[in-house]
Amino acid sequence: MMSWSQDYDPLHAWYISTLVSALPVVTLFFVLVVLRARVWIAALAGFLMAVVLALIVFGMPAPLVAAAGGLGVIFGLLRIAWVIVASIFLYNIAVETGQFQVMKESIAALSTDRRLQLILIAFCFGAFLEGTGGGGAPVAIAGSFLIGLGFDPFEAATLCLLANTAPVAWGGVGNPIRTLATVTGLPEPALSAMTGRILPPLSAILPLWLVRTMAGWRETFEVWPALAVSGLSFATVQFYWSNYQESGLVDIIAALVSLLAMVAFLKLWHPKTTLENRDDSATSSPSNAGGSDRVDTTRRHSFWAILKGWSPFLLASVFIFLWARPELGRVLTSNRLKQPMPVLHRAVVRVPPVVPEPAPEDAIADLNFLALPGTAVFLGAAIAALVLGMSPARIARTFGHTLVHLTPSLLAISFMVGLAYVTRYSGMDTVLGLSLTRTGPAFPFFGTLLGWLGVALTGTDAGSNALFGNLQKVTAERLGISPILMASANSSGGVMGKMIDAQSIVVSSTATQQVGNEAAIFQFVLKHSVILACLVGGIVMLYAFVLPGVIPVP
Repeated sequence: MMSWSQDYDPLHAWYISTLVSALPVVTLFFVLVVLRARVWIAALAGFLMAVVLALIVFGMPAPLVAAAGGLGVIFGLLRIAWVIVASIFLYNIAVETGQFQVMKESIAALSTDRRLQLILIAFCFGAFLEGTGGGGAPVAIAGSFLIGLGFDPFEAATLCLLANTAPVAWGGVGNPIRTLATVTGLPEPALSAMTGRILPPLSAILPLWLVRTMAGWRETFEVWPALAVSGLSFATVQFYWSNYQESGLVDIIAALVSLLAMVAFLKLWHPKTTLENRDDSATSSPSNAGGSDRVDTTRRHSFWAILKGWSPFLLASVFIFLWARPELGRVLTSNRLKQPMPVLHRAVVRVPPVVPEPAPEDAIADLNFLALPGTAVFLGAAIAALVLGMSPARIARTFGHTLVHLTPSLLAISFMVGLAYVTRYSGMDTVLGLSLTRTGPAFPFFGTLLGWLGVALTGTDAGSNALFGNLQKVTAERLGISPILMASANSSGGVMGKMIDAQSIVVSSTATQQVGNEAAIFQFVLKHSVILACLVGGIVMLYAFVLPGVIPVP
């Protein structure tokens, strides 16, 4: 069996090795932002750069490089691309059956103010989708919804990326926290509690941040009571559930409480002025499956009509929630579909200081198609389509049209995740992470940015925790800082990198009909990502040196 140990300083100068390790990501964004090439071309360029560096600079054997890239493509298509396809298919079903019009009018009946619609859909509903399934569903579904309400597509894409931040640490029924506990050996309740003491302040201000991004200060302050209700209710439940209950339902419960609080509040309060969309006419669906009429803000529907209108999304949400339950997960998951990646499995050896002692890296190709969140969304959409009267042939045509339209995005995701896996198994991303551990007393701040970098590279908070979680623990213990704090800082800082990772940008651009405009989306959200990550870093510094009593004792 082939065996190869990672080298975290192949050029014998850590700063040069760090610069070289950054080249794949730099190449991707240079081609995307500067050359303004199509996103799949930029992803291919970054992937090829990663392959060349892995072979020539890091000395990784060619069979291992090929296997790592192949494993990344498998992961990207199943875990990321499939949920995008299913989410857009769900949207198209709602449009084709005419139910999306009812959904829009039900929201308009609650409030025609675009500021409040943004909070209801992108923040509250998006957080619920993140908590139940994660993946690309929150951005894809919420973005499509906002466009249907009359939001500008670019605006919908960027705002949904911003909204999908604070809930990410407990996304997918707490998967990032469970992953963090697994790789660090630290108690999951303590990690969840610490994360729940870092992020709630940002959750509380996130609705204000979203509205201020869309509108001026005057328009923002006009709806401050609603922003306070949504943000504070979410943050309070997020803190309580993460500290005094379990980690799986943190986002789900917080999102439901925030959504119900907003609905009840809007029955009693309305802003003095209404900020409506400039054009309430709905645009065509992301795969051009059809359009809708202008939203009738005076039209009222019965409870059963509204329930029918929301049925595609309700069914998808129910299936996502069921799929996330451990009981059903055990039924759907087959170990026979989890196969070691040929050549790669346990052939790459991670070495200190990333791990206490040399350890071979697992490489498992998980082909459990039925257990994926995308399958849950697809089933909800297909069943809703049948209930709403679509024929199987028409459903098949709609799905086929969705696949054809999304082909460039599927290529982009395949290359991006292939890039991420080549950098992971070659050790390039670890080289980048190790450079931030050299910051000494400022490590609480820069360690938080390490989590941010991890999500920007891997596309998931769980991926960042798997990559850098143990490194955070080891470095913290060396510096005399709480490992609970720094492991949690990795996950908390990581959520702010979610909006700039290339996979999320592809999801948002595809769902909002902005394919080809990914560079502008990235440039817009980058400053928000950096500022929010620095705010998280400031909170972690405060806990490390001013309020250490806040840190849970394992």
